[in-house]
Amino acid sequence: MQLDLTRYRQPVTTFARTFQPEEIGDEGEAYRVAAPVDLAFEIHKDKDRFRLVGTVRTSLELACSRCLDPFVLKVDAPFDLRFLPASKIATEAEREVAEEDLETSYYRDDQIDLNDVLREQWYLALPMKPLCQEACRGLCPQCGTNLNTGSCACAPVWEDPRLAPLKQVKK
Repeated sequence: MQLDLTRYRQPVTTFARTFQPEEIGDEGEAYRVAAPVDLAFEIHKDKDRFRLVGTVRTSLELACSRCLDPFVLKVDAPFDLRFLPASKIATEAEREVAEEDLETSYYRDDQIDLNDVLREQWYLALPMKPLCQEACRGLCPQCGTNLNTGSCACAPVWEDPRLAPLKQVKK
């Protein structure tokens, strides 16, 4: 999905569109798009510089990092992105990276790839450790039973075999 920048001539223009999950390329990602994606933003144009300010809303399906069961995470992510033409990269002299440089992206051929914008916002919205619920008990380390849905007959105490020599010293 490309945003054609040549179509936008006014200093401020609005863009709003809903994409279906199959329109979004999410193959090989840590998530699956589970609901339509509502993308709305204002395009602020200043010559060849563009600024996109808006929000993206959808639901992503993730695997719980403890029990591996899939769960749905609602995403409502605001963003404020700046875009410069890729030709600006080569013309700038070498300098220290400033704070605003971290918020700047580059575009080529008067187009911005919206898939990249969406993917970036979703990864920023993902939790460090996705959990299906705060009290998720995870999987049994011996038999692999999901402890949220049932129990197992495994020994509850696991001893590290590397510490066995220290146990002998204790006796």
